[in-house]
Amino acid sequence: MTETDKEIVFSKAIKAGKRIYYVDVRKNKKDDMFLAITESKKVISGEGSSPSVSFEKHKIFLYKEDFDKFINGLQEAIKFIDDNSNHTNDYNTEEKTVEDSIETSSDIKIDIEF
Repeated sequence: MTETDKEIVFSKAIKAGKRIYYVDVRKNKKDDMFLAITESKKVISGEGSSPSVSFEKHKIFLYKEDFDKFINGLQEAIKFIDDNSNHTNDYNTEEKTVEDSIETSSDIKIDIEF
């Protein structure tokens, strides 16, 4: 186990099409916990018999003191998409919480409690 492995106290992988989202709970040196959210996307480059496969990763860190602001912003963004989407949704478009919207999505399922 490496030093960075010790930092992760919980991990959840979410497969969504060509992407995988990793939601990791990590501890810093002071034993404070925070979220590390990583998007990993498979990228194939080159042609012919030997294409090159790599993974493009994007990471954000979310700290406990920002959870409420982040959830509120995420709820607003999801509501905006629901209210302004040009196509019909597969689920009821009543006002939803983040958890409701994510749980009813066919692509991603997340259960985060704060």
